[in-house]
Amino acid sequence: MSRFQTSWEIAKRSWAVLRSDKSLAWFPVLSALASVAVIAVLGGLIAVAGIDSSPTGDSLAPIGWVLIVVAYLALAFVQTYFLAGLVAGADMRLHGQDSTVRTALEVANSKLHRLLPWAIVSATVSMIISMVERQGIIGRIIGSLIGLAWNLITFMTVPILVIEDLGVGAALKRSKDLFKHTWGENVIAQGGLGIVGVLVAIPGVLLFVAGAALGTVGLIVLGAVGLVWLLGSSVIMSALSGIYRTALYRYASTGEVPGDFAGIDFQAQFRPRRIGRGGTGFGSS
Repeated sequence: MSRFQTSWEIAKRSWAVLRSDKSLAWFPVLSALASVAVIAVLGGLIAVAGIDSSPTGDSLAPIGWVLIVVAYLALAFVQTYFLAGLVAGADMRLHGQDSTVRTALEVANSKLHRLLPWAIVSATVSMIISMVERQGIIGRIIGSLIGLAWNLITFMTVPILVIEDLGVGAALKRSKDLFKHTWGENVIAQGGLGIVGVLVAIPGVLLFVAGAALGTVGLIVLGAVGLVWLLGSSVIMSALSGIYRTALYRYASTGEVPGDFAGIDFQAQFRPRRIGRGGTGFGSS
């Protein structure tokens, strides 16, 4: 089975988990709504108090930069918090336990002392990458490469914070070790789920194109349907990604395939690299 076929199968298994616990789909929705609220509130404050009082009024006052930093931190926390809830809910479901939005968020609430520091680290790195990307074409290339490396190395960090209850430094090291020893050499399999997301979004795009070809009325009607499709597919793919991430973490950390994913050849697609004579990356720290 090719890596893409495995990723497609994992997407189907993740979809089965989501169908068995539809509450998992609420976490991307809540994350998006909370992010919009943060942007609206802080964006409004920046517009009111963050613009300087010079005649041109086209630059930020010091308070504006402070508000931008606060916005980065708030958005990072919102995304981390609801991802933690999704991971907690998915982990309960993968262990055959009932999960609700409330019970999953209770787990996230119990890990706030872990999630908040991670959100600060994540936001700081995002701001640094953003500044690098503003430095012309070379900056954009370097920033993109740094961002890709950061995302790969930290892919397991939130599950580790939630499930293993480690501090940020230890969680980063643990995530790096799992990436390096267990499935880092086959990370292209993650891209398979991204390709699935693109395929799922195609009908929504085609609805926009068809609507535009039919004129204003068609664009309004079919465009609205297409927008709903795209939003719905985005929510679903975000939920599937969280489920996939949790299942992959469980395999990477224990070497055991979660029951809902039984039959998928994780070992062939995410074959662990040997650490030393007779050992693998499972359970390394």
